[in-house]
Amino acid sequence: MEVPVFALFALAALAGGFVSGFSGFAMGLVVSGIWLHIITPMQTATLIAGYGLLTQGYGIFKLRHVLDLRKAWPLALGTVIGIPIGVSILAYLNPSYLRFGVGVLLVLYAVYGLTKPVFAPVKIGVGADIAIGVSNGLLGGLTGLGGVISTISCQWRGWPKDVQRAVFQPVLFVAFIVISSSQAVAGTITKETLTLYALGVPFMVAGLWSGFKLFGKINDETFRNTVLALLLLAGLSLIASVMSLAPINS
Repeated sequence: MEVPVFALFALAALAGGFVSGFSGFAMGLVVSGIWLHIITPMQTATLIAGYGLLTQGYGIFKLRHVLDLRKAWPLALGTVIGIPIGVSILAYLNPSYLRFGVGVLLVLYAVYGLTKPVFAPVKIGVGADIAIGVSNGLLGGLTGLGGVISTISCQWRGWPKDVQRAVFQPVLFVAFIVISSSQAVAGTITKETLTLYALGVPFMVAGLWSGFKLFGKINDETFRNTVLALLLLAGLSLIASVMSLAPINS
């Protein structure tokens, strides 16, 4: 890899780590915008899953004082169930229409949240949490956005920012375990990709550290708006990916 290309790769890793450290998710959304232009889509997907284990593991460790697996396990279980179902359904659905529809819903939700007062807290039971987790996994298998629904559901409950992250980050960690395991079985984790992973780790960790430092200085409302802004970005990214191929699937 040439020096200018590696500089872009490292900068994306630094930015992705920072966003993950600050918000707890969206690392893949940040890095893919650059990596897809300089490395292969398969390498990008493999690195996002591998770095996802690092970023989510780091977040879980930093938030261990508020970690409550009783809140996280139903979402995690549902996510594990939903991911392979979502992947299998892909063969029967038009991915362009799906991405566009999900993107529009995310944009509407984020805009509504950013322009309205804080949502009234919602109490959600174990059964509903498992169903939410299944939906979360389905969306992850269908679009690659494996933590969106679980993150939104944590917002609904009115929990403090630390508690929200202590729930949805373990869910994301489990999702990345499933994805990385599937990639290993499929043989997509190559020596070249592992080399790229090792080279990017220092930059990812530096971004994580700085992002988490900033997270510790913000209040719950700022965190809420940050999450909504990232969900808006995710929605716009899905819409843009489809519009770039317009007319849809033609």
